[in-house]
Order: sequence, then C-alpha cells, then structure tokens
Amino acid sequence: MMRQDLPPPNALVAERIVELSETDLEALCEAADAAIIDGGGFGWLRPPGRQALERYFRGVMMVPERELFVGRMDGVIYGAAQLGRPARNNEAQAFSATLMHNFVAPYARGHGLARLLIRRVEEGARALGYHALNLDVRASQGAAIALYEAAGFIRWGTHPAYARVEGQTVSGHFYYKLLQTQESSRG
Repeated sequence: MMRQDLPPPNALVAERIVELSETDLEALCEAADAAIIDGGGFGWLRPPGRQALERYFRGVMMVPERELFVGRMDGVIYGAAQLGRPARNNEAQAFSATLMHNFVAPYARGHGLARLLIRRVEEGARALGYHALNLDVRASQGAAIALYEAAGFIRWGTHPAYARVEGQTVSGHFYYKLLQTQESSRG
C-alpha cells in the first residue's frame, strides 16, 4: 500500500555519495529531523538542531571508515544509511562491516526506499569484499526490525540494557547477514 503523504515516486534511487550540495544537505537534515521526531533518529532522541546535523553529515563524509548512502525519490533525499567499516587495526573482524544510522523520513515511507537503501549498502559492502554485514536496533522499533528480518538479517542476540529512551531502559537486538557464498569466501 502506498502512503498518501507524497505522490507515487517516478524514480527511486539509493546511491553512495561523497559530497553534498547545499540542496541535498538541506533535504538530508530535514529528513533526519523528521525521523528523529518519529522515534527513529539513529541515536538522537530529539533533533539536535540544524547546525549540529549539518556538521554531523559533513563529518561522516570525512571519516575514512564510513560511507554515506542516500535514498532519493524524484531526485530529493528522503533517507540515508551508512556503511561502517572496521578500524584498520581490527584485523580479526576485517571481514565484516556494519549497516548503521539507517532512516527514511516518515512522510516518505511505504514506497520501498528503505529496502532499496539496505540493498545498496549490502552491494557496497559486498563490492568491498566484506563477508558479513552487522546491525543493531532498539527493540521498540518494530517496523525497522520487520524490515531487517524481511531483508534476510538474522537476529543473534539481545542486549537487555541497550538504550535509554524517555527515562526507560530499552533492550536492543543484534543482527547479521552473510554477504558471500561459501565458494566466493574461499580464496
């Protein structure tokens, strides 16, 4: 079922970006604000303010271990996700990456943009040679959990004191997805 907040999109695109125009930065910050207000703000419980968000997203693109993917409908950014690579000194876990800070503005949900973002991050991780993709999510984020499980992520554990939201301790779930087949992981 399509959401009625936006017209049906003509073009859904999820792509890795290495620079942000002012227009893209404005749209990304607006989408992040909306996601935070809706309770899915990748760690923030309240919008931190426009300047903080701008600094955050500009900073993400400067970190060598992070890749920023954005989701667009008709050319406008409505969501984002990050591919986090392990630190260079972490040889033991150098085969796995992390899907993090994944969100779509609530007024743009229901069009498949979140699924497309996840696929693009997976493709990016696979292209870089990663064998597994990890993620974690608050147990209270039912729609995100359903999305990840439908995308083939496997829950491997729960942390009972994962986060604090509105003064309450909330549990969190940890997931992984294998990206390489056994044949392609030999070598």
